[in-house]
Amino acid sequence: EAQAKVGARPLRDAYETLLKLLHPFAPHITEELWRALGHDGSLLRAGWPAYDAALLAAQRVTLAVQVNGKVRATVEAEPGLAAEAAAAAAREAVARWLEGKEIVKVIHVPDRMVSFVVKG
Repeated sequence: EAQAKVGARPLRDAYETLLKLLHPFAPHITEELWRALGHDGSLLRAGWPAYDAALLAAQRVTLAVQVNGKVRATVEAEPGLAAEAAAAAAREAVARWLEGKEIVKVIHVPDRMVSFVVKG
C-alpha cells in the first residue's frame, strides 16, 4: 500500500498539469475534473504549470562522425564534451577509415558532430 501511495502522487501531479494545459481549450470539463480531484478553488486561479530545466537537459548526445564529408559512424557522448575528447572518441569509431591517412583538419560542432578531413 505504501508503494501505491508513492506511485499515486506523480500520477496525480501529471493529471493536474494536464488539466491546467487543457483548460484553455475545454474549460468546462477541466473545471469539473479539477473539482473531482478535491480542489476547492477554480482551475483558472491555479496558475500555469512551471517546468524544470534540469529535466529538459539531455543526458547523452549522439555525435555524427564524418570522414571527408561522409558520415561513417555515430558516437554517444556527454553533453558539452570538449573538442579533444570528442575527437578522440570519434577517432576510435572511424579508425578503419583513418588508417594510413593524414588528418589535415578536425572540425568539431559541439553536441552535434566531429568531422575529419584526411589526405592520402
